[in-house]
Amino acid sequence: MKRFLPVLLALLTFAACKKNYDLLHSKSGWLKKYFEELANYDDIYGLAPWHEDFDETYLTINSSKRSLKTFRELIADERFISDCQFENDKLVPVSGKKYFGAFPDFGGTEDTVSAARIAAFEELAGKKIAWAYFSNNWLDTLIFPTQAIEEILSAGTTPFIRLLTRSEFEEFKPDPLWDLRALIAGDYDNSLIAWAQAAKAVAHPLLAEFGTEVNGSWFPWNGAYYGAGTTDGYGDPDYPDGPEIFRDAYRHIIDICRAEGADNITWFYHFDVHSDPEEYWNAPLLYYPGDDYIDWLGVSTYGPMLKGEKYRDLRPEELIQDAYEALRDISPAKPYAVLEFGVTEL
Repeated sequence: MKRFLPVLLALLTFAACKKNYDLLHSKSGWLKKYFEELANYDDIYGLAPWHEDFDETYLTINSSKRSLKTFRELIADERFISDCQFENDKLVPVSGKKYFGAFPDFGGTEDTVSAARIAAFEELAGKKIAWAYFSNNWLDTLIFPTQAIEEILSAGTTPFIRLLTRSEFEEFKPDPLWDLRALIAGDYDNSLIAWAQAAKAVAHPLLAEFGTEVNGSWFPWNGAYYGAGTTDGYGDPDYPDGPEIFRDAYRHIIDICRAEGADNITWFYHFDVHSDPEEYWNAPLLYYPGDDYIDWLGVSTYGPMLKGEKYRDLRPEELIQDAYEALRDISPAKPYAVLEFGVTEL
């Protein structure tokens, strides 16, 4: 027996090292740890992967055979559900469950919506999705995305609309056309009223958000482009202008939708777990329109996205814990969802 002990110890050591290697050096291991950690948060009621390989990020769930196999096994858990539950046309959380939504690769502009793309993603995942997430880019004019909505409904899932004031797709700069101060002043009201009326006419509940990942300066609705931490250019002299302008713009949109009777919309507030820049005025809490306006809170929690990064630098347990603390700070009364998550193949 003694002569086999070194072999046994070597095998046990190898197994332990392999497990550690999987966690720190593979997408598959990172995903396993992410799902394991997420299971500890009963009041996070939704999870939606970002399925796209933009800029060589390899975020798709099938970026490798091993990663796809792992994802399919994890999402097959009965806790992840594929049918949205509504009360009075509002999405409601389901105790002990998490909705499985997705951005199912609607292209680089995030609006090439088709039932075929949804079906292709669901076949990969081995499971239907509860919602399909896409962008309603305002571009030259704001138009309700009727065709995209019809495609998603024909696929048997719920549309999730991202209202985005961008006329171009360059990052880290203000938009040359759309201005949140003009939105607040009512300059876009005719288009917003038409949008709200079209939303009301949809014979199905809708999910929507305005200003995705608002605390990220990669998007033009971030407070950096509206005065940042200054307090003398708009509104309350004790409140930083940048987030205050966004907050009031979002409130204005919801006020118009309510006035037009578009009560079939569940409104989400969506921030990123990491603020950029990391300044006091850029805290997600400061942008929040308030519990009277928002139905759900959502967060993005991405792992490493680029070559050269390391899995150990963005550990799932730290990402989810930081996200949860921020969600609780904003509102302990609302249901939560991870609206975007993903990790690359390193």
